[in-house]
Amino acid sequence: MLDIKFIRENPEVIKNALRKRYMQFDIDKLLSMDKKRRDILKEVEDLKCRKNKTSKEIGSLIKQSRGADKKKEEMKALSQKIKDMDSKVEEYNKKIAVFLYNVPNIPHKSVPVGKDKKSNKVVREWGKPKKFNFKAQNHLRLAEYLDIIDFPRAAKITGSNFPLYKKDGARLERALINFMLELHTKKHGYIELWPPYLVNRDAMTGTGQLPKLEEDMYRLKDDDYFLIPTAEVPITNIYRDEVINGEDLPLGYTAYTPCFRREAGSYGKETKGLMRVHQFDKVELVKFVKPDDSYKELEKLLKDAEEVLQLLELPYRTSILSTGELSFAASKCYDIEVWAPAAGQYLEVSSCSNFEDFQARRANIKYRHRTSDFGLRTEYVHTLNGSGVALARTVIAILENYQQKDSTILIPKVLQKYMDGQKIIKPAK
Repeated sequence: MLDIKFIRENPEVIKNALRKRYMQFDIDKLLSMDKKRRDILKEVEDLKCRKNKTSKEIGSLIKQSRGADKKKEEMKALSQKIKDMDSKVEEYNKKIAVFLYNVPNIPHKSVPVGKDKKSNKVVREWGKPKKFNFKAQNHLRLAEYLDIIDFPRAAKITGSNFPLYKKDGARLERALINFMLELHTKKHGYIELWPPYLVNRDAMTGTGQLPKLEEDMYRLKDDDYFLIPTAEVPITNIYRDEVINGEDLPLGYTAYTPCFRREAGSYGKETKGLMRVHQFDKVELVKFVKPDDSYKELEKLLKDAEEVLQLLELPYRTSILSTGELSFAASKCYDIEVWAPAAGQYLEVSSCSNFEDFQARRANIKYRHRTSDFGLRTEYVHTLNGSGVALARTVIAILENYQQKDSTILIPKVLQKYMDGQKIIKPAK
């Protein structure tokens, strides 16, 4: 959420940022409501001063044994008027809050301006796209031949776009999770969490999923809880309404969770198999950092996510998203896309974002630090998050990049110890 004071003092900056995002919001309407609210507040303060003065006059009259009925009537009228005007202020507060919750974050100056992914800027590529001396099979055919993912039975259990991993498919999924958690905790220094998979409305609002993206979320019918779309939501909210000791920053957390997304919009129409599913596994990275360090920390987080693919020896590319592609809450975002040879395209497996203080304002997360004059000051932290990485499309990339002519799959070397030394996935006999 943006600071109303910043919007008030920099309306053209906000309007320009919205133009870059190709979004339209009536900022003048917001400022008009804000002015009316502040005008009423000023009037209320004046009335309270009159009320205090009248109260003293009543006390003086009573001491002098003089009639105070007229002043008491005046006092009663002032109290009612203050109450009515306080109600108007509260109405404006609610309207302004609703408006602010729907205004997106300001893109960082380094973000390329553009309407769609054509304006994304590739910053580096790693590895070379694999070429085969045989016809490469897509992940669906490979999974069916090896009997490691069963989509028809998953559809019977739940519905379309849900996977059922089995046999070596399930073992591969578990190996990937263990490998990533061990890498991020032992080498990269993140603290591991195992958060709830259900969160409340405040948690979803704090990270920016609500109110804008509610139709894409799974919500319980009888309780106002949501299945998490990403572990970013519960992890970021562990410090909601808290003040962190500045000496403890930066703080980095990682967690494995399943993720649930209805994909109610146009993306929900896309493709079969693991390309876009309603439930997928992911290892998430979240950081709480000081504002001056946040872009340096973003580069570190990005490097940590990229190392997963490097160790898996999967070709990938990293891009800065354009203003039109940025998520609602992000100020800057990198996408990491892994190469899938049979699909013939790069597939997004991680988005690494800096939200600056946008989420922290919504969730009221601050840190305390000493100032140059040895005083104590609190201000909002900056929050970062990234996938480290999402598994569904990573599994696609492993199946398609490591396939052999006979449709068996070599297991990446770094995963073999997590699969009891197994080196290849073959059809079960």
